Amino acid sequence: MTGVGDYLYLIIAIAVVLVGLVAGLVSTGVRRGRERFDRSSGGAGTIAPPREPQVEDRAPTTTVEPELVEPVTPTLERPEGTASRLVRLRQRLSRSQGTLGRGLLALLSRERLDEDTWEEIEDTLLTADIGVGPTQELVERLRTRMRVEGAAAAPVSQILREELLTLVDPTLDRSLAVQRVDGRPAIVLMVGVNGTGKTTTVGKLARVLVAEDKQVVLGAADTFRAAAAEQLSTWGERVGVETVRGPEGSDPASVAFEAARAGMEQEADVVVIDTAGRLQNKAGLMDELGKVKRVVEKQAPVTEVLLVLDATTGQNGMIQARVFSEVVNVTGIVLTKLDGSAKGGIVVAVQRELKVPVKLVGLGEGADDLAPFDPEAFVDALIGADG
Repeated sequence: MTGVGDYLYLIIAIAVVLVGLVAGLVSTGVRRGRERFDRSSGGAGTIAPPREPQVEDRAPTTTVEPELVEPVTPTLERPEGTASRLVRLRQRLSRSQGTLGRGLLALLSRERLDEDTWEEIEDTLLTADIGVGPTQELVERLRTRMRVEGAAAAPVSQILREELLTLVDPTLDRSLAVQRVDGRPAIVLMVGVNGTGKTTTVGKLARVLVAEDKQVVLGAADTFRAAAAEQLSTWGERVGVETVRGPEGSDPASVAFEAARAGMEQEADVVVIDTAGRLQNKAGLMDELGKVKRVVEKQAPVTEVLLVLDATTGQNGMIQARVFSEVVNVTGIVLTKLDGSAKGGIVVAVQRELKVPVKLVGLGEGADDLAPFDPEAFVDALIGADG
């Protein structure tokens, strides 16, 4: 029995030792685990919050859709129609040109029309830039009618009106050739020296055409003046008209060609091209404008060549007119600043010089201050008639 008992005691002792060993190992593992946890969390016994994902591994919690911003479309201006422009033509001209008519009426209304009076009449007409030839013609016709008919047959104002109207020539065709030709757009070249308001006139002409419901393309071929292309683009944007332009100093003919091509592609009604206004030697001017015209006509025919003249420049304007008429086939004249001068006789002088009609007149600085030239309205304004 003693042997069996001893054996049992041995087994129990071994079991107790084993249990103690296991308990110690478990205790040591828990303690070491806590120490590792405390070191990683930054404080003994503190349960650290879970680590925030870094930018590169954090998934977005909200999807942000790109904001679609509608392009801001500028409000397009609606230019004035022809009727209201003609009303303003009469008003502006009557205020600025009436001096000439009043002076002539006062002289013609004298009881005795002697040679001194006729010389005064002639001087008055010359001062108004009518020109020597037209002045002599008008004086001769007035002298004949006043001698034969006299004031008893017709009022002096009526005689003067009729003779001035004959001088201005209402029979001339003043319409603009701005209709499509054989399925291609009309091409209008604007020529003239810088300082006459040429680029501004191109912009104003675009407004006239838009008011007539025509689709227009502008060509900024005055590439030698830094502000010209920007100025023309601004005019076009106001009425929804595209402007074709090139880098400053680029070849004017290439810009004109691209403008004509754009007009063809868009099936526009009219392409209006602003040309460089450098009054250099005649040969250089001829080469430049001739090249522009040639390359443009590869796309569509040039239907109008409008010469822009400053009405206040008098004989200087006439010199410019002669140079351009020798260089290019001018088909019509645009007189700017006519409202600011009492020298309305330049209408007669320039028509006689170039043998082409005044088609448009600039009446002021407003956007719609460009109107078709109306001979009767002009003459009525000269003599202060109500029309």
